Amino acid sequence: MKQDRIAKILESIDNLKNDLYKEYESLASKYDFFIQNKKVVFSQKIKEYQKSKKTNLFKYIFTANIRNLLSVPFIYSLIFPAIVLDLFLTMYIFTAFPLYWIPRPARKDFFIYDRRFLKYLNLLQKFNCLYCSYVNWLFAYAVEIWWRTEQYWCPIKHALNNELEHKYAKEYADFWDPDWFNEIFNKNICFKK
Repeated sequence: MKQDRIAKILESIDNLKNDLYKEYESLASKYDFFIQNKKVVFSQKIKEYQKSKKTNLFKYIFTANIRNLLSVPFIYSLIFPAIVLDLFLTMYIFTAFPLYWIPRPARKDFFIYDRRFLKYLNLLQKFNCLYCSYVNWLFAYAVEIWWRTEQYWCPIKHALNNELEHKYAKEYADFWDPDWFNEIFNKNICFKK
């Protein structure tokens, strides 16, 4: 497999992301928590501190900005298309992916709701966080599914600047290289490690 400068830069970005994740992990000692079986566990002292910062639910609702209240129906109306998207993505990966031997992304790696462990959020704030987490992670899941689809059908880097260049692109053929594209596409090597 060819290795060009763009692929090397993308690999460097992956390494920097790993460094970033390690830095996030180091915050556990600063904020006095640990993670056990995907559950964030705070010390008793931190739990009490967080609870002292919680806004009363009724105060939160009745002192809300009118703009926030007016936007609620529009924000929450998107749950229906989101659920439909989720349903279609599920059908897609359980039918098309096996036909092309594309590994399905693990849903559990995308749908994360760790904010429920924060004691300073009231019930409505936790519900809002659940909704936002679901929709954001659904879109991330959809993007991952389409990156894998693109990796199978069209593994070619873009010629134009692409802010959203993804982790699979380093294995793609250069935009201007049909031989490399044919090598990847015709041998179907994108998912074989």
